[in-house]
Amino acid sequence: MTSNNDIAHLPLAGVRVLELSQIMAGPTCGLMLADLGAEVIKVEKYPGGDDARNYRQNGDNGLPPSFMMLNRGKKSICIDLRSEQGKATLKRLVAGADILTENFRLGVMEKLGLGYDELRAHNPGLIYCSITGYGRTGPLAAKGGFDLILQAFAGILSVTGEVGGGPVKPGVSTADINAVILAAFGVLGAYIHKLKTGAGQRVDTSLLQASIQQTYWFAAGYFGSGQIGKPSGTAHPLIAPYQVFQCADGQLALGGANHANWVRITEVLGHPEWQQDSRFEMPAQRLACRAELERLINAVMCERTVADWLARFDAAGVPAGPVQNIAQALEHEQTRAVGMVIDADGPQGGSVRALGLPVILDGQATPATGVPPRVGQHTVEVLRGAGFGEAEIRELLDAGAVYEAATTP
Repeated sequence: MTSNNDIAHLPLAGVRVLELSQIMAGPTCGLMLADLGAEVIKVEKYPGGDDARNYRQNGDNGLPPSFMMLNRGKKSICIDLRSEQGKATLKRLVAGADILTENFRLGVMEKLGLGYDELRAHNPGLIYCSITGYGRTGPLAAKGGFDLILQAFAGILSVTGEVGGGPVKPGVSTADINAVILAAFGVLGAYIHKLKTGAGQRVDTSLLQASIQQTYWFAAGYFGSGQIGKPSGTAHPLIAPYQVFQCADGQLALGGANHANWVRITEVLGHPEWQQDSRFEMPAQRLACRAELERLINAVMCERTVADWLARFDAAGVPAGPVQNIAQALEHEQTRAVGMVIDADGPQGGSVRALGLPVILDGQATPATGVPPRVGQHTVEVLRGAGFGEAEIRELLDAGAVYEAATTP
């Protein structure tokens, strides 16, 4: 397990983050910053805290795995931001923070008197990161944002699914997760600016921007020729063959990303004559005749197993990979080798498995492996560290402006 002393080499060691966000997008941004060495303090509402604490499936006990996945290594302080004492408490914490993240609906923080302009008066070096649904400007800025809705709005659902089928949602939270990466990217850019100038910045991104960004190829087609993308299963809009094919016992993804790979594919499949076939000779022709090409390749590949074909394509230098389920992907030794499955501290002792930081710095990855916090578990500790006296802390607790966790989850 990672001790506090192990993070001194990390780029954000000594950086303090106040996380006024919940569920997925904001907390995952905080997780990435924690994995880079930052001290991340979840500022949670009373009494329930982050709504994701209640996202349980049958069989979950205590903290649900989905919450633990995104909140390992953080501290929790519970503040009633509706109270004047609670607001004043947050402002004092902001004075000693480097970064604040929030994913409230547009205008909520301003109505509380806790918007960027108000808080930077207490800390000119504050980096204030907001993740919204549709952005801070424009006719839809006031609407709330949800992953599914923004994927639909951005056109992602319209190009996902099988040929001729209706819209399909990707199995992962594409808009949320990409927004997280963009938020962390913006925060790090603003932190570099702060190191140069001493001044903080406002960082804004949204699920809309995060979704539209992923349509590069489809946007190019539309801007270039007016072509509107459609679902094409696992196939690529610009390359063929570049999709999943059926083997005797499963499926294999095959990447004929250039002409050299196309030649190798025909040879491995035992049909070098396809290289001179007028339907497949050039990339544009293969793309136009993709349905027929898919039929021919499937007819050959269904005769052998995934493992057999994978060995043959690997030996020929053709990009190929098996279609794995989630368990197979997480249990694969390569996934562990690159640090994407880690052992973290469990709330009941022992360890639990979690996803690691998808970046390795100078050959090392040192994720924050501490136990995910209970609601308000570190309230007193954080306040003491911010210079609050014992009498002040007791007054805040008695007034209900802050909340201290019980001793059990």
